[in-house]
Amino acid sequence: MTRPVKIAPSLLAADFARLGEEVAAIDAAGADWLHLDIMDGHFVPNISYGPAVVKALRGRTRMPFDVHLMISPVDAFLPAFAEAGADRISLHAEAGPHLHRSLQSIRALGKSPGVVLNPATPAAVVAPVLDMVELILVMTVNPGFGGQSFLHSQLPKIAELRRMIEASGRDIALEVDGGVTAATAPLCIGAGADVLVAGTAVFGTPDYAAAIAGLRGGAG
Repeated sequence: MTRPVKIAPSLLAADFARLGEEVAAIDAAGADWLHLDIMDGHFVPNISYGPAVVKALRGRTRMPFDVHLMISPVDAFLPAFAEAGADRISLHAEAGPHLHRSLQSIRALGKSPGVVLNPATPAAVVAPVLDMVELILVMTVNPGFGGQSFLHSQLPKIAELRRMIEASGRDIALEVDGGVTAATAPLCIGAGADVLVAGTAVFGTPDYAAAIAGLRGGAG
């Protein structure tokens, strides 16, 4: 059965001088979610933006806010992003010793919890928390900055996670982030992904609607 594919443009690739307009533009162009990459300069080598930017953009769109926290330690920041308007909050399995507790905290804040896996992290890491997550995000680049090349080595991991999700019988989104383009999107979808994060593949093009449709077309 073909799953509907959601496209989540990454704000990190937008024009930061016109963020409100950029969000409105991808909304009008047919994006499903807005992906917000939060980087702390510690867990990853860059600093992006914080809850104030998320809050400022919340009133600009009804798209779900898919907040990806590249922060360590992460727990202290969860309430701020929940209050700022996040709908989904995903954190890295590698970011702290208490993944189970952190996911419980997201759920207690009334938000949808997700877990993120770096390229060197095996799929098996999510098995003990599969009953707690509504999203699994596979990084197909090493996180920290945009514009990197897609790591084809992650495709078997995506396929393995799809099998785990289906065996669980749970409704868990399987998201891919990193180097997603019109060329790599069909590979991700074929492996089992149903949410694609795209930065420069959307914001780096003159026609956002055409870019989003092209990425989604990989599901055909």
